[in-house]
Parts: sequence; structure tokens; C-alpha cells
Amino acid sequence: MILRSIFIKGIFFVLVSCVFQVTTAQEGKKSAVSLSGLLDKIGNKYQIFFTYKANLISNKYLQEEGFTNLSLSASISLLEKLTPFFFDDLGNNYYVIYLKKTANKNRSVNREKIISSNIIGLNTFFKGERITVRGIVLSSDSTPLVGAALQEEQSLSGTTTDLDGTFEFEIQKGNMVTVSFLGHRSKAQKLNSEIFHTLVLVSGQDLDEVQVVGSRNKNRMATDTPVAIDFIDIEKASSKSSQVEINQFLQYTIPSFNASKQSGADGADHIDPATIRGLGPDQTLVLVNGKRRHQTSLINLYGTRGRGNSGTDLNAIPISAIKRIELLRDGASAQYGSDAIAGVLNIVLKDTDNELNVTSTLGFNNADSEGIFPNSVDGFTYKFGLNYGTKINEGGFINFSSEVLSTENTIRPGTSAREKYGQAAVRNASIFLNAEIPLHRSAKLYVNGGFNFKNTAAFAFTRNPNSKRNVKAIYPNGFNPLITSNIIDNSLSIGIRTYLKGWSTDLNNVVGRNNFQYFIKNTLNATLKEYSPTEFDAGGHQLIQNTTSIDFSKYFSKKIIGFNIAVGSEYRLDKYRIFSGEEASYGSYDVQGDFVNSETPPSDYTSFNGQIVPGGSQGFPGYSPENEVNRNRSNISFYLDTEIDFSKRFMLGTAVRFEYYSDFGSTLNYKLASRYRLSNKLNMRSSFSTGFRAPSLVQSYYNLKFTNFIGDAPSESLLVANNSPIARRFGIENLKEEKARNFSFGLATKLGAAFNATIDAYYVAVKDRIILSGNFDASDLNIDVDNVQFFANGVDTKTTGVDLVLNWGKKWDHSELTLNLSGNVNEMSITKIKNKNLDKETFFGARDRQFLIASAPKNKFNLGIHYQYKKLKTSLNFTRFSSVQLIDWKITQSLSKFNNSEIERLAAATDIYRAKLTTDLHFSYQLNRLINLQIGTNNLFNIYPTKQDSFTDSGGLWDATQMGTNGAFYYTKLNIKL
Repeated sequence: MILRSIFIKGIFFVLVSCVFQVTTAQEGKKSAVSLSGLLDKIGNKYQIFFTYKANLISNKYLQEEGFTNLSLSASISLLEKLTPFFFDDLGNNYYVIYLKKTANKNRSVNREKIISSNIIGLNTFFKGERITVRGIVLSSDSTPLVGAALQEEQSLSGTTTDLDGTFEFEIQKGNMVTVSFLGHRSKAQKLNSEIFHTLVLVSGQDLDEVQVVGSRNKNRMATDTPVAIDFIDIEKASSKSSQVEINQFLQYTIPSFNASKQSGADGADHIDPATIRGLGPDQTLVLVNGKRRHQTSLINLYGTRGRGNSGTDLNAIPISAIKRIELLRDGASAQYGSDAIAGVLNIVLKDTDNELNVTSTLGFNNADSEGIFPNSVDGFTYKFGLNYGTKINEGGFINFSSEVLSTENTIRPGTSAREKYGQAAVRNASIFLNAEIPLHRSAKLYVNGGFNFKNTAAFAFTRNPNSKRNVKAIYPNGFNPLITSNIIDNSLSIGIRTYLKGWSTDLNNVVGRNNFQYFIKNTLNATLKEYSPTEFDAGGHQLIQNTTSIDFSKYFSKKIIGFNIAVGSEYRLDKYRIFSGEEASYGSYDVQGDFVNSETPPSDYTSFNGQIVPGGSQGFPGYSPENEVNRNRSNISFYLDTEIDFSKRFMLGTAVRFEYYSDFGSTLNYKLASRYRLSNKLNMRSSFSTGFRAPSLVQSYYNLKFTNFIGDAPSESLLVANNSPIARRFGIENLKEEKARNFSFGLATKLGAAFNATIDAYYVAVKDRIILSGNFDASDLNIDVDNVQFFANGVDTKTTGVDLVLNWGKKWDHSELTLNLSGNVNEMSITKIKNKNLDKETFFGARDRQFLIASAPKNKFNLGIHYQYKKLKTSLNFTRFSSVQLIDWKITQSLSKFNNSEIERLAAATDIYRAKLTTDLHFSYQLNRLINLQIGTNNLFNIYPTKQDSFTDSGGLWDATQMGTNGAFYYTKLNIKL
């Protein structure tokens, strides 16, 4: 333990020393010309003459590029806006230059009246504490920016610039104003009413600064959107959190987001399923820098949350690479396509340059589930992250991130069915890149992507010594199989973004791959008896997704209204493959040691006490050549997206999207959204949309023969592919898309700098939701299995709920106090079960129904109290998890044990997990300008879910619930910024 700690710290300081010596490129300055030189060029071009005092324009410089293609009148107009001078046209091609404040003394009476009225408008304009500010927004090449967004930071008020780049609006005196425009670096500064402001935005950087998920209007500020959006600044939020993975980080940040650590759920132990508003893991679309990210090749089975779904492995993206996370809590299939039923999660990568960030985290769990203070510890966690950026030419950058994470197993009280219950061990290494390279003043090449390798290990159910699944010569006391995996997850997104004549064009191709391979250890193939290996390559699966897209958008500014139009197309190709493992991982062998096939006589089968011994690796059977799949499909889509600002108070957004899939056909979806500003501090918003989720290739073609534990009794089961003749024999049809209807209504307010609040109600109805059926008797099929199950469009569901976010803050000279309260109240119901002629309880019984409903917790609330005094920050966070009910394996026992009463059996099988409150405490101290030290505890009082008996699905004393079963986590974190 000590040597391991010294080794990690040694690597830490060596890497810091090496990276610190890397030199960075310096940004060059744009060439500027003197005002007198520029006037000479304009004079020669248009054969005119400028008259002025020699010292009047000395030491004045301007960028020449903005005047290249302007007419004479436009050039004079721009000169007056960029300089403190008035250019008086005397006729006969002569212009006299005056200072604006003295111009009224030198001009004719008519001109004096006109200019005087303008000067009055530039003087202080007070309405109590409200002032009117005016100015012009320019690019760094002096080009006026049409439709640039300006917003007062302490309120919801804002405006956009007119056709000549000018603006005028009212703000609270002393407040900061943020100015943003596509392809330019945003800036915030205080404006006053006494001058005409010239605001210059540096072009070519921070293209995503004002672009928010859910809107393709580059001028739309987040507070003006018609739907609910959460923004999580990773750097700020990480100082109040001990989490080392994105899923768990969001679990304690966004109430409607739930990610449960699984145990005893095979592949789901290795990739955590995550949900929003209780919908499926595959019903939330994940984007990286606004582009679709691929899903995993894993399908969640057994008693996991998101059973029958394939999600996106968020933990494959290092936190070190993330600038912020945007969560759109609204249906968006009409805008982004399949999977966006619950919402859209957009991960924005870091784009810093000339900065090195180093993060190191050490921590461990309290292994004592009975007390507050640990008498033993486990789950040792080590994390080391690097992020470094440097400039590329002018306005470009390249940003690298690297992260190494090691988390050991946690072992918690198990049962006779499972001695080793706890969290999987993870070894995770990743490298990510984000870069933008200017190709031209209005064109940019961008690249992002990364490589992630994950090695995991999770214990399976116990094999007892006196079992047909054990060989005493190898394991005299029985054994606990260890399911390990090698998971490779990589992606590459490359595109060109241009901006020409107001049109933004984005051409992109992104490819992603998830490769999941099983290696089963501490196991055996019982049919090989004492000659069995104890490790097997069990094969695995792979998913590749390639998406090519082109998008066009433009904002049109008119005198009365402004509107944004976006159109685009997308083509995606999905490829799914199951590859087999070594023969002994899936095969059975007869008494002579020969591979069992259809010609093997039953008398030669390996048996134990008269029972046929199952073959394959115990814990997880390997994929055989019969399971192998190599399938692909394509889809093409077209969309139209508009937003219309009818006034500064009212806007309306619409979207329509057509998609055609090669395997199930076409779908058409639409969305309507609006926002009405009741006052400068209160917005009302609402939306209605239809949505869909295409059945995944994994759901359509996954198949596996495996050992299924029903209670503590193992049985041989076959999960058949949806297109299998066996599925047709049971009346199961080809999978079709899930269809949804979303409705939301909310209010957003910002009462000054201290307080803001949002409340949003929602309704989501999903039709033909894909489920994994229960186990049907297969004894009459003659396929050597006890049960079969399959994927089907099995249920309709309805979900309603409310999201609440409240934030308050107060600053003093040397300290600051903030309070954050957020919560989600959620209710899901199953409105229809589509079992047709099949037995309802077998097709989707009470136990399966309860697992689906439990994936949508009734509520969750987070309260954060954060206080900063000089260099010390303290954070106290409370998270309340609602009660959860699940149904355990007692539901399969004979009624005779329960007085022949189904009601009594159901009551006995119902596991109730009471509501729990956890407490997190964090301290952060800024040692100096470069180094920050953080210590703290997650789940300070070591709170666990309510204990159950030995019939849980996980085999432990708890099933997987949203609060987890790892207990308290103690950590220290070192942050270095160079």
C-alpha cells in the first residue's frame, strides 16, 4: 500500500516537471495602420480630400481590413463609429474632421440640430437606477457584427445589434453586460450612458460560447431558451465534489439524473447505466461539442436499471477534458434525431491555451456498513489527470487531456448465493484531444476525440462446493467467478465550420467505436472436470457508428422581428458484431473429453448425481459461433429548425425532422416551443414535441445462452435474437421504433444578482417501449435450455414530474455565501402491457414492472451550502434520495408457502428501501496562485440503503439503488494550475 502510494506520487511529480517545460506559441497581433494612412488610402480610392489639424489624429490606429469592400458613405459612417471624430462633408470632395464634442461649434445650423440631438442621446440617461447604453459591436477586423447578442448578467434583459452593428437598450446602473457572437470570443464589461461604446470581439475563438444545446440560434442566450437547460461548469463544480467519474458527478449535481452502480449484473457492473427523468439510458442523446456520440455495444440485462437498453459510456470521457456540461431537459428528437426522448446531454470540451492543469485524487471507502467511523477500508481510488493547451496560429488552439483512474473492489455483506458482493474494480486510462485551426478569416477546421481503455473486474454469484457447477479437485471450498473485461472506446470528430454572408455552415464526420471483450477468471468448465482451465476468453461485442452531417444556419435581423433558420442533413451507419470466445468458454465436453454436438449420445454427457453438468465458463458463458452477429444499418435524415423573435418579449421555435432507417422505415417528428417575457426578470416557457427512438442493432440481434439465477437456483436460459424463428413462435414481431409525446411548461426568474429560480413541469408518454421479456418455459423446444426470453415492443409508459432549481448568493469584502437547492419529483406509470396471447405475468410480470418503475425514483433533492472566506472554501451538501420498492425472487416461490395467497406472496416479495439523506463535506484551500488543496467526505455519516434478505436480484443485502452501497468515501485532491 505504501509502495503503491509512493509510486503514484513519484509519477505525479515527474509528469508535472516534464510538462512544465513545454513552451507555448505566442499569439501574434494583427497589423494596424495609422488613421492618417487610412485616410490617405480612402482619399486616393475615392478622389476626396480630408482637412484636419495635424495633431488631431496623431497616435490613432485602426484595422484596415474592415474598410476593404465598403463604399465611400459606408466608410465615413464606420469611421465616425470607430473614432471620436465627426467627418463634415463640405462639398466639392472635401471633408473636415472635428472632435464630436466640438462639432456643434463648427457646423451649419441644420447640422448642429442633428448632431446635438445625437450628443444628448449619448449623455447620461437615468431613470432612477436604470440607464440607457448605446454603442457598436465590431469584429477585430472592424467589421460591424449584425445580430450580436448583449445581455445584462444580473437580469434576463438583453438585445441584439442592428444591421449596422449598433445597439441601444436599458440596464441597471453598474451591472455587467455580456457580448457574444458566433465565431468570436465573448466579453463582459460594465457599460455607462455617458459614451458611445465601441465593443470589439476577437474573432476565431470560443465558437460554442453562446451556442447552447436545444437551439441552433447562435444569438440565443441560455436564459432566453424556451426549454429547461442546466449548465455545469466543471472547474467550479469539482471544487464541491469528490466524484472521479462523470456519471457519479452528475448524480449529485442534477436531481433528475440518476446513475446506479450495479453489482452482480454481468456487463452492467462494468459500464454504469444512467437515466434522466427515469427514462431509459438509450432515451437520452449524448453529444460532444454538439455532435452525436456513439453508444456502447453492451445491452443491460438481469436486474439492472435500464434493463434491455444500451446507453452511452459517459465515464469513457475524462473529467479533465471537460469544460462544461449542458443538459437539455426536454424532448428533442425533432431537432437531433433518435434517442432524444428524455433530453440531450452535451459535453463541451476544454479549449484553454497556454495553461497546464494537473489534478491528483486519492481516496478510499469505509468498509464497515454498521458504523459511522471506519474500522476497515476498501475501494482505494487513485486518479491523476492532466490538461494542457497551446495556441495554433492566431485564433486557434490545441488542447490535450490525459487521465488515469484506478478503483479497487468494494466488498459488502453478501448472502449464501453470493459471498463477494460489491462494486467492480476499474483500471481506466484515457487521452482526449480538442483542437481548432483557422483556415481563413471565416473558416475553421476543428478536431476532437479520444481513446479510452478500461479493464474491469466484478465478482459473480458463488458456486457452492457440492454443486454440479464445481470441480472439487480444483475448488474444494467452492469458488467465486471473476468477470473481467477489456473495453476499448474511441472516437474522432473532424469538421469545417465557415461563416459567410451571415450563413454559418458546419460539415462534420464523427466515428465512434465501443469494443467490449470478456475474460472470465477464477472459474472452470465443469464438463472438463479436473482438466479444466481456470481462465477463459469468452468473446464479446463491438458497435461502430459513423455519422456525417451538414448544417446551415443564419440569423436575420429585421426592424420589428428577428428570426433564425437552420437546415441540415445527417447520414449514419451503424455496425454491430458479436465475436465468439475460445471453445472451452462456451462448449460442453463428454466423458471422453470430446466436444458435445448433436451426434453425442446422452449417455456420454458429463453428469453429477444424475444431472447433466452445464458447460462453458462459470460466471459468464462465452459467446459461441452460433451467437456470432455481423449486422449493419443506415439512416438518413433532414431537418428544418426555426426560431422567430416576434418582439423582445415573445419568441416561437419550430422544428421538423424526417428520418429513414434501412431496417424499419421512416418517421416524421415535430416540435413547437415558445418563450414569453412577462417582465425583465420573469420568463414563461413551454414546448410540445413528438419523438422517437430507433431500436438498436443490439436489441434486434443480441443472443446468448447463459446461466440465470432465479433466487439462488440456477437455470439454463437462452436470450434469442428478435429476428429468431423462436421469437416468431411466441408471436413476437420485428422491433419498431419507440414513439413519444413530450410537453413541458416552466417559469424562469432572476431577481437581481442574488437570486434566480426555475421551475419546469413535464409530461412524457412513450408508446411501444422496448423491454426484455420474462422467462418462458422452453422444455418443449428441444434446444437444451430451461427458459427463453426476447426483446419486444412490450409496454406503453407515462411519466410526469417537476424540476426545481433555486440559487441565492451574497458577497462581502472578503467572503461569499451561496445556497443552491434543486429537486426533481417524478412519477412513472405503465399504461399498457402488450403481451398479446402470452401470459402477462411471464411476459412482463410484477417483478419486471417494478424494476422499470424503480428506474424513475419518486424524488431527489440536493441542498448545497457554500461559504468562501479569502482562500478557504467550504461546501456542505445534502442529498435526499426517495424511497424505492422492488420485488425480489420470493415472487417465484410456491403459493403454498404463503397460505395460497398471491397478495401475501407479493407483500413478502416486496423490498422497501426507505428514503435516505446523505451528507457531503468538502474543504478547499488556495495555497498560492498555482496550488489548491481539497479534502472531504462523500456520505459523511456512512448511510446505506435499507437492508433486505437473501432473495435480492444482486445476491447481496441490497439491490442497486440510486444512493449506492459503497458507504462513506474519504478523499484528498491536489489541483495545480500553471
